[in-house]
Amino acid sequence: MKLKIIAVSVAAALMVPTALAQNTERSSAEELQQLLNQIEQLKQRVLDLEQRVAQEQNVSESATEEQEEELAPRREVRSSALAARVERLEEDVENAENDPIRIGGAVRTQYVWEDYNDPIKDRGGDFDFDLIRIDYSGEIGDVVLSAQYRWFQYMDVVQHAWVGYNFTDNWQGQLGVTKVPFGNTPYNSNSYFFSSNFYVGLEDDHDMGAKMRYRDADWDFDIAFFKSDELGGADGLATNKSDRYAYDAVGLRVAGEGIYDDPAALAAETNSWALRGVRKWTLDELSSAEFGASLQWGDMNDGIDNVGERSAWAVHGLYNYDRWTFMGQVAQYDYDMDVPDIGIVVGAYNYFDTIPSKATLYTANIAYSMPVKWGPVTNLTFYNDFSLMTDKRLYTEDTLMNVLGFAVAAGGLYTYFDLVTARNQPFVGGSMSGDAKDTNTRFNINIGYYF
Repeated sequence: MKLKIIAVSVAAALMVPTALAQNTERSSAEELQQLLNQIEQLKQRVLDLEQRVAQEQNVSESATEEQEEELAPRREVRSSALAARVERLEEDVENAENDPIRIGGAVRTQYVWEDYNDPIKDRGGDFDFDLIRIDYSGEIGDVVLSAQYRWFQYMDVVQHAWVGYNFTDNWQGQLGVTKVPFGNTPYNSNSYFFSSNFYVGLEDDHDMGAKMRYRDADWDFDIAFFKSDELGGADGLATNKSDRYAYDAVGLRVAGEGIYDDPAALAAETNSWALRGVRKWTLDELSSAEFGASLQWGDMNDGIDNVGERSAWAVHGLYNYDRWTFMGQVAQYDYDMDVPDIGIVVGAYNYFDTIPSKATLYTANIAYSMPVKWGPVTNLTFYNDFSLMTDKRLYTEDTLMNVLGFAVAAGGLYTYFDLVTARNQPFVGGSMSGDAKDTNTRFNINIGYYF
């Protein structure tokens, strides 16, 4: 019986490395190393105890019955204590379910041809470096990390950086530079160029604040509070307010300034709220749909005082049928400022632009995903994204953009081929506050390796 207890203890100790191997991927290095050290020590103690038990057995064979009765309880106690300790260590290893922090990223290059840029047009387009980015993500217990940093030729920026906590299977909290919940997500578009909503700060925008997310099979809910934009608002320490990934208001455009001038009157978002709710349906094996609404509101501050208010709303929907995706959204924003202005200055990608202080935006997108087996190519996604911006305060000419394209997935490579036709659209020869009546054309190939 005594040897059986020792054998069980030894077996339990030898089983610990197996349990450890099954959980190493989800354990923090420091905690597991400590457990390994303890396990090795216990294995050595087991060997020592076996030798001592063997010696005691030799003694007990020649000892009197009284001596045997005296030794037995001590051996039993030692064996039981060791077995309990090994069992506790096994539980510690099984409960060490911390994911490692995963590191990924991307390297992208880009070919551009523009019919509105004569030098580029004459030399047959340009092929340039786009960006390098690094992503960090993972969980330690129920604490979540997600961050992304990007390096361009002309700037480097934080795209997002937040820590979160999984309160339940449905509720997650996030704190830091986190995505503003608004409209169709994760994007209201299929192409590399997003929709026109992106260029007024209503798509894939990230600000500094806190957010609660709820997800289940039928509903999505988000509520968020943002203290400022990702660069700290009007009095933030960033040396250049236009060095950012997503568009934010940074000032007021006053009479006499050019569309792309640095702002003379600062104004930035502060104390903003965002709400988003979506109802989801699984209609059958091939189709699903969702419909929702989003709302934003908050103050505009010049670094000292509030100088106005801002608000935005959207209704949005998405329908999937087999390999087809249909997406639509209507949104409106309004900057109600206390001082006269001819527009709002926004900043991103190392330059300033001007948007109307109020406008309505419409988007309608369609996409088809086709699996293929062409060497390394595994999928082709064909799409057409259409954006229209109307009812622009103080500006008469609409903004429109149509992106006809397809994306190619091949291993780590993901490549966009986009033919963009646009009027008064940033990055296609115009501005949201432009007055052009003719359209411009840009052909764009963005090649990215994602890891």
